[in-house]
Parts: sequence; structure tokens; C-alpha cells
Amino acid sequence: MEALQIAPQTAVGERPSVVNDFSIVAATANGTGSQTANLAILRALFKMGIPVNGKNIFPSNIQGLPTWYHIRVSHEGYVARRHTSEVLIAFNAATVNEDIRILPPGGICIYNEDWRSLPQRDDIVTYGIPVNQFVRDSGFKGKQKDYITNMVYVGAVAQLLEIPLQKIEEALEYLFNGRRKLIDSNMGVVKAAFEWVAANIEKRDPYRVAEMNATEGQIMITGNEAGALGSVYGGATFVAWYPITPSTSFVDALNDYLPKLRRDPETGERTYAVVQSEDELAAIGMILGAGWAGARSLTATSGPGISLMAEFTGLGYFAEIPAVIWDVQRVGPSTGLPTRTGQGDVLSTYYLGHGDTKNVILLPATVRECFDFGTTSFNLAEQLQTPVFVLSDLDLGMNNWMSEPFEFPTEPINRGKVLTAQDVQEKGFARYLDIDGDGVGYRTLPGNEHPLGAWFARGTGHNEKAVYSERSEDWVNNMARLQRKFDTARQLVPAPVVDVVPEAKVGIIAYGTTKFAVDEARDRLAANGLPTSFLRVRALPVNDSVKEFVAQHDRVYVVELNRDGQMHNILQTEMPELAARLHSLAYLDGMPLTARWVVEAIMAQEGK
Repeated sequence: MEALQIAPQTAVGERPSVVNDFSIVAATANGTGSQTANLAILRALFKMGIPVNGKNIFPSNIQGLPTWYHIRVSHEGYVARRHTSEVLIAFNAATVNEDIRILPPGGICIYNEDWRSLPQRDDIVTYGIPVNQFVRDSGFKGKQKDYITNMVYVGAVAQLLEIPLQKIEEALEYLFNGRRKLIDSNMGVVKAAFEWVAANIEKRDPYRVAEMNATEGQIMITGNEAGALGSVYGGATFVAWYPITPSTSFVDALNDYLPKLRRDPETGERTYAVVQSEDELAAIGMILGAGWAGARSLTATSGPGISLMAEFTGLGYFAEIPAVIWDVQRVGPSTGLPTRTGQGDVLSTYYLGHGDTKNVILLPATVRECFDFGTTSFNLAEQLQTPVFVLSDLDLGMNNWMSEPFEFPTEPINRGKVLTAQDVQEKGFARYLDIDGDGVGYRTLPGNEHPLGAWFARGTGHNEKAVYSERSEDWVNNMARLQRKFDTARQLVPAPVVDVVPEAKVGIIAYGTTKFAVDEARDRLAANGLPTSFLRVRALPVNDSVKEFVAQHDRVYVVELNRDGQMHNILQTEMPELAARLHSLAYLDGMPLTARWVVEAIMAQEGK
């Protein structure tokens, strides 16, 4: 549980220091440049060697509405969002009343003292900063004043929490890519606020940071950037896409990496293509065409785009064309919460298509897995000759995460069962014939010189030789083979990550970014006398190790970020004999999951 460090009745002078164990939330307005200020604080803490994670909670409009940025500071290395934040940067007058209301007792509020009124609470500490004075003194005009306003709180926070100015400057050097004029102008405001707080404010709170070495050798990157880079190293040569939050930055990263990494070394010409299509339907049509032609092709989208891709996905499944689709999941359509995180596309994607379709899905939880699955997804798509989906989410895709540096992929490129012209001549060729018993036929690529080399079949209406057929027998045989291929996929997809505690009667199953809340919750549960085992699903379809895990425990809680317990439903369907042991813990409020919720939900189920 996330117990507060300070009792509200404790006298200021008696409060023990709280070092590297709290959460910060910056409440600002979207479009005011607060992202730079927030990332400056985040990266400065990271450069101090302190484990951190930043989560941007932003509106779906372009500018003006409230936005919050949460920074978790944890010497224990926890990076899940905390249920409450002890340090509030209240720089949005429109939300200040509610922001202060939910501040926990013993918390602190840094605010713009130019506001005429502020909600009064006796159990928190408040620090007023004369923001307008700093803006006037800076000499900046127009839109630049908003950016300077945010730099004021960077300086104030640095002084109050004891963040060295050098670390702030190093962070700005990174964010501004070494552009000295921007760095100096922003640092001027930061230093002025830093010095003003030192001279005019008596620190009356216990929160501070101190340097550690827990981030040495690590990098900080978003999941979308990691997935894009991994896709380049995985062999991506063709990308078709249509902009949609939160996947747009995935393709933005590709447009940054590809020109640097994918050019002919002799001519300097591009060996890739990125096409912005007219819509998502066109995008998946393009990547399937490219996949059939032999290119490693991908698209990136979110739930509404997935809906438009249903028919082409079915074509890719039944015609057996390799392609990769990254789905960076969000809460809902454009009329819902498109800038909130969730895991609501699992069921729809698993069965996407028309008729009896089941798709292969990868479920990364970390930025390292986003990078690694760049290769794995392409290999699986070509080995299984089918579209492969990678389901990330907004929290993983758009926020910054710590990671060990990525290494050149050790997983070799695997093009699957591809026949040359000589192979066709010597062995013959039946495109959809199951020779090896794994449900996967042999294919050729366009350019194969043999007259029987290149075949394309529509849907399920073909026989083993790819000849058009409406015979029921051919239909039944083809569907049975596709099921065998799906069973083959169970052995090829990434295996679950399993941690079995011998004495535990309770197990937890989760996937994606819920991992971080579950990791922390398990420590809290163990401290409360409830040991738990954990299995993290990394792909669908699941293999026998999941069944074994469920069978080992009396009760298994499936934790996920959606309303209906979608993974829970899939697991119950896949292992009906064990369905009674599976219990759904599904929760969706658009926010990243907290350890507190997991602990309370499991303790309630266990009657404790």
C-alpha cells in the first residue's frame, strides 16, 4: 500500500526527511510548453541517478485544456504511477481548486502567488512564487511568456527539492539538442527562480532528492521510439500509415531513424518508403501488397484504425500474407478518451477479420521489448505467413521509460518457407499444401523466374494449389490447416515470463504496462502476509505454460486495463477446464494502473 510518510499533525520541525520516495504532479495548460519544463525535471532527476518515470496526462484538444504530468521518484526502483502525488506544482488556475483538494495531508503546493485566492488547507504546505515578476524581468513577449512561466517552476522545484542546477542544464542541453541560445535563455529564468526561492522561502516540508547511482549506464526513451528503432533493425522497408494518437510518434520516429540507417552505402539512395495514406484502410492494403511482394512492411495505428482494417486483415489471414500492425492502444474513439491509456483492443484484434480468424499478437511491457519485438514481429509474420499485431498502449508508447541500452538484435532474420526458382523446379509447388505438418505452406516471391513462382489467392476460396474453388471439402481442409498453423504459433511466439513462489496459493496474470503496478503490489502483498506468483503474458496464442501456471494455484487473478476483462475471457475460452480458477480484476479509468489498486482489489477478493 502507498502509506503516507507524514502524519498531518506532526510539527514541521519534527518531520523526518522523505528522500527519493514521493511523486510530483505538474498541473498546467496544454500547449503552453510545459512538456519541456516537465521533461527537464524528469531528466535532471534521471541524471542524478534516481529511478524515475514520467507520465503525461493530456487532453485530446490541441491547446488550452488542463494537462498533468506525473513524475514518480523511487529509490526502490518502482515506476508505476502512485495513487496520490505529494508534491503539487499548481500552475493552472482552472484546476487549482481540485488539484489542491486531492493533495494528501502533509503534501506541498507550489503555486503562482499572483492569483488572488487559493483554497486553504491547514494540513499542507504552500509556497507562492511571483511568476509575473519573473516573466516581466525576462523580457520575453507574446507566446514565449507561457514557456518562461513554466521554467519558473523548474527553478523553484530545483531549489526546494535540492536538484543541482547543473543537472537541470544538462537536461536542457539534451532537450534543446545543444542549441546554446535556447539553453541560456531558459536557464536564466531557472536560475532567477532558484535564487529567489533560496532568498525568500523557508523550506517547511520534508521532501528532497539525493544523488544515487541507480541509473548509471541506462537510457531514457519512449516505447514508440524503441519500437520504431527495433523495426528498422528488424528489416522494415515499407511503411504506410494514417495519423492517429497515440501512434503518430511511432512513425515520426521511423522518419527520423530510417534516413540515417536505411540508405544504400554506395549511392546514398533511400532503400525504404514511408507513405501517408488517405486512411487506415488504404494503409493496411498497401502493407499487405508490400508483404506479398517480399518487403518487410508495417503500419502503426490505434483502436479506431484497427476497426477500419478488419476486412484487409481477414484477407491477409486467409491469403496468408506477412505484415506487421502496431496498435498503440487508447481508451476509446475520437468521441471518447483518445489520449488516455488502456488495454481494450485485445479481443477485437485477436479475432479481427471475417469468419473464423485468430491473429497472432505480441504484448510488450517494456521499451526493451518494444525494441526486440521489432525483429520478432517480422520473423513471426514471415514464418507463419500472416499479419502479426503488436499491442502496446499510450502509457508505454508516448511516455519516457528507463532502460538498459539496446544492443544489435541477436535474433537472426527469418524469412520462413520461401522457395527459389530451382526449388520449384525440383520439388514442385502447391502454395497451400501442408508438407511439414505445421500448417504453414511454402511460398514464392515476385521475381521468381519459374512460371509457377508467384501466386495470390483470394480469401478461403481456393484449394491447396491456390486454384479458385468453392468445394466444401477444400474449405474445410483449408480451415483445418489454418488451425494447425495457429497451434504452431503457440510454440513460436515469445513465452510468458513466470515467477512461481512455491508457497503461494494465489497467482497473478497480467500483460503490458500493468506489469509495473503488479511488481510493486506483489511486494506490498508479501509484506502483508500474502505471497503471490506472477505470470506475464507476452503473446497470444498462449502455450501450455499458462495452463500449468493456472493449475498450480487455487486462485489466479487476471489484471488488465479494460472494463470487461478481455484477457480473462480469452484465457477462460482457451482453458475451460481451469476457468473456475481464473478471476477478473479489470479496471479502466484512463490512467496508468497503480499498485494501490491492485493490492486493495486482491485483498478484497481474498477477504483480508
